[in-house]
Amino acid sequence: MLTTILSAIFLLFFTAQIIAKQNHADYKAAQKSSEILLAKVYQSGIDVREYLVSEKFDGVRAVWDGNALYTRTGTLIAAPAWFTKGFPKVPLDGELWLARGQFDVLSGAVRKDNPIDQEWHGISYLVFELPNAAGTFEMRAKRITEIVNGANITHLKAVTQFRVKDEAALKRKLNQMVAAGAEGLMLHKADAPYITGRSDVLLKFKLLYDAEATVVGHTAGRGKYKGKLGALLVETPDGIRFKLGTGFSDAQRENPPKIGSLVTYTYRDKTPNGKPKFASFLRVRNE
Repeated sequence: MLTTILSAIFLLFFTAQIIAKQNHADYKAAQKSSEILLAKVYQSGIDVREYLVSEKFDGVRAVWDGNALYTRTGTLIAAPAWFTKGFPKVPLDGELWLARGQFDVLSGAVRKDNPIDQEWHGISYLVFELPNAAGTFEMRAKRITEIVNGANITHLKAVTQFRVKDEAALKRKLNQMVAAGAEGLMLHKADAPYITGRSDVLLKFKLLYDAEATVVGHTAGRGKYKGKLGALLVETPDGIRFKLGTGFSDAQRENPPKIGSLVTYTYRDKTPNGKPKFASFLRVRNE
């Protein structure tokens, strides 16, 4: 009897420890997410001369805290020891990147709990920000170059920043880079201090925009999709609901993203009431 009671007490204590650790991990993840700068969408009419421009890389956002790499939500990235050996002991913000059009391959390598060395060869860490550093972004960009050059690590790189004279030049640059396989452009206000959260000091400019929404329902398919997924009913963080009916593979229609999943979709523009135009499913978000 005593043994049974002691076993029950131990089980309750062990379970409480697991819950406490998970709650701490969730708190740290939320804390990490709130500590980085997130971009808004570029809108025509701003003075582009006030911004530094760079390529938008289709990679995995990664924050280096001086000791390890984390995703934007605070999940530890299990990079091989050789990959981060010699990284500077200062916080960095950037993107793990393989090559244009190689996001799926990159994501498959980065999300493994036990990294495979061969899969990490060719991956670079592209640095575009210095968390909590003083000065304007233009000053921080110069400092990033100095830090990266000082580390002298082949796969540690500073993102190239440049200026454009007007909106026409910006659009020409976008078309040129997209034609070469780039995802788009980023604009960072040159005189901006370091801030966190979603802000218009950082803008993304793409031919197709992307965003995230939560799956709240499934619609049955018709015709050739009878018995399969027809569309996902999704809800944006702003509470706007709409259907995603394109962009799925046959396998995804057979086994669609579960209700509660966070998915990424692309779109061209928005209606006056905020619904995305020409929305298409891209992927289930996976850090």
